[in-house]
Amino acid sequence: MTNLSDIKILIVDDEPSIVTMLQMVLRREGFQQLHSASTCAEALDLTKRLIPDIILLDIMLPDGSGLELCAKLREYGNPHVFFLTAKTSDLDVLRGFSMGGDDYITKPFNPLEVAARIQARIRRLEPEAAAAPPVKRPETGIYRFHRFTVNEAEGELIVDGELIPCPAQVFQLLLHFCKYPGIIFSKTQLYDKVWGINGLGDDATVMVHIRRIRERIEIDPSNPKLLLTVRGLGYKLAKESQEP
Repeated sequence: MTNLSDIKILIVDDEPSIVTMLQMVLRREGFQQLHSASTCAEALDLTKRLIPDIILLDIMLPDGSGLELCAKLREYGNPHVFFLTAKTSDLDVLRGFSMGGDDYITKPFNPLEVAARIQARIRRLEPEAAAAPPVKRPETGIYRFHRFTVNEAEGELIVDGELIPCPAQVFQLLLHFCKYPGIIFSKTQLYDKVWGINGLGDDATVMVHIRRIRERIEIDPSNPKLLLTVRGLGYKLAKESQEP
């Protein structure tokens, strides 16, 4: 089990009161390696030096946008990025996910919820004993479907022989579908299974990540043939596959 005191968290926000509040709550919850930055430049410099596991990233910073900064931060260790922002419209949320965010938390927020989301993300990334045996052979951790292959151990998505970059949460969602092809999952079930906190997510979170999967594995993401929508029920991965 992951030791929370080993997790490096970078808080990027220009409001000192928010930084202090988050540091206090996160430290009380067991996180000890807490760092902060108030500008894009400072955040980029710290990320290069620290390689944080988690970044809490404000969107509106004095020297630029956290949305644009996100892609640069992901070049160093592929951290999990949680956007913190006062922007609450559906368009803002969708843009946050499209720019590479793993989660989107709107201000004002409960710092305990932030801590819970971080802990849930960590749990999802730990090896877990499946409640039911995967369809594929578990000793390989390789799942081949149609034109793509998912390698669980290596964290790789290969489409038509090409290695495709895949953010952690998108990979985890796709991996879940690969383990249970042909099974329909509702948005609530997917959020609970992949994000780990039932009731704290919303439809937009799952929908955006479904879209991001389709953009990687489908020939035509707008007319999916592999990751299917089952109207009124949820989503499923088409069952036909190849044995490893």
